[in-house]
Amino acid sequence: MLIREATAQDWDRIWPFWQRIVSAGDSYAWDPDTSEPAARALWMAPSHRVFVVEDEDGALVASAYVRPNYGGPAAHIANAGFMVDPEQAGRGIGRLLAEYVIDRARRDGYTGMVFNAVVETNPATRLWEALGFRVLGTVPGAFRHPEHGPVGLNIMFREL
Repeated sequence: MLIREATAQDWDRIWPFWQRIVSAGDSYAWDPDTSEPAARALWMAPSHRVFVVEDEDGALVASAYVRPNYGGPAAHIANAGFMVDPEQAGRGIGRLLAEYVIDRARRDGYTGMVFNAVVETNPATRLWEALGFRVLGTVPGAFRHPEHGPVGLNIMFREL
């Protein structure tokens, strides 16, 4: 697997799995009907450092971004987003990318990383906990899950 910084041309290969994941409405607090231009603006924003994972065949199988979660005197706390093509689930790609992004964020001078809205029922929560994130709090019933109904959104944090 190759992890590298994304280029603008990579968006066309990120968009198909980004759209599948967000339109499912079960793991991201973004509108499931997000248009392609709006999705590009969210994921590929100038304030984001975006990464992609290519497998051995050159297929783009995952992407992540890291950015300051806050501004000014709090800009040393990172925020990140991660997406793995659902067809590639179970291959360890999410963990590989998460470890890379955490290390990159630390080397870029961030001292902590926060996730603002992790859906309580998201299986990735186990990965985040295994990587040292802890739940700081939960906003009860803040997410309307298509299968489970109202579930909480966890705020998760780890020091870098």
